[in-house]
Amino acid sequence: MVVVAGVLLGLWQWERAADKQRSLDQRAAAPSLVSPVSEPVEGATLRLQGEYLAANTLYLDNRILNGRLGVAVLTPLRDEHGQLWLIQRGFMETGSSREPPVSATPAGLVQVIGEWQVAHSDGLVYGNNLEGVRLQRLDLAPWTSALGEFRFAGWVHAQEGDGVLIPWWEANVVPPARHQAYAFQWWGLALAALAVMLIGGHRLMNDPRVARIRS
Repeated sequence: MVVVAGVLLGLWQWERAADKQRSLDQRAAAPSLVSPVSEPVEGATLRLQGEYLAANTLYLDNRILNGRLGVAVLTPLRDEHGQLWLIQRGFMETGSSREPPVSATPAGLVQVIGEWQVAHSDGLVYGNNLEGVRLQRLDLAPWTSALGEFRFAGWVHAQEGDGVLIPWWEANVVPPARHQAYAFQWWGLALAALAVMLIGGHRLMNDPRVARIRS
C-alpha cells in the first residue's frame, strides 16, 4: 500500500510540474495589447487609456512590502470603449492604523500599463470580504452592484502610468523543479518501502522458526 501510494503521489507531483511549466510558457508568450476589446490571455501586458472612477476605490487589506504594512489600491477604470477594468494600482503604506485609507487619484484621461490576471475563485475568507473600504480578497463582486458587470473577469496589476503607486504583485507560480523534486522524494520513499518489504520477506522466508512452522 505504501509503495503504491508513493508511486501515485510522485506521478501527481510530476503532472503538477508539467502544469506549472505550461503556465510559465503561456505567460512568457503572452502578447502586449493596446486597448483590447476581446478577452486577454493570462499574463498579457495591457496598455489602457480611460478615466479612473475614483469614488469607487477600495483597498486590498494586509499587504506587506519590504517589511512595511499597507494596502493595495484598487480603482476601476472606464476605457475609451466604455469597458470597465479593475486596476490594482500598487502598494500604499498604512502601518497598523485601521482608519479608512485615502489615496489620491488622477482625474481626466489617464494611461496605465500592467499585467492581466484572470480572476480565480480561490482563497478563503472568514467573515465578510468587504469591511468598510477594505477588501480581504481580490474579487470583482464589490463593484458590480454599483457599476454593473465587468466585461472580462480579472484585473490589471499596474506597473507604469498615471496614478500608479509602488508595484508589489508578482505571479505566484511555483517553479516546476520544486514539484519534480517532490515527485522524486515520493518515488524514493516508495523504493525504500519496496526494499524493506523485499528484504524483510527474504529474511522471513529464511527464518528457521518459519521453516519449522511450515514443516
